[in-house]
Amino acid sequence: MFKRPVLRNVAILALLLAASPVASAAQVVIGIAPPAPIVEPAPPPLPVGPGYWAWRPGYWRWNGVRYVWIRGHYVRGPYVGAVWIPGHWVARPGGWVWIGGHWRR
Repeated sequence: MFKRPVLRNVAILALLLAASPVASAAQVVIGIAPPAPIVEPAPPPLPVGPGYWAWRPGYWRWNGVRYVWIRGHYVRGPYVGAVWIPGHWVARPGGWVWIGGHWRR
């Protein structure tokens, strides 16, 4: 069977993953409203390399202590013509919840 330190480490890892709205589908309620989005310059006209054609705009990510700005960047789409629907923060009873971005046909 597992020893107690292993179980504790698994529990800590689960909490850390849950605290990262990008890394987990779990909804985490944050009591502090996210800052206003940062106005970034328009995306560069050309992607950074082959297959990188979808622009993912910047967003505020909660790191468990504070919000951290993740800059916009090109990403590889799962298929040609896929459109990235950006994630966003939604005010809910008790705090703010991150609704993750997703691909749409």
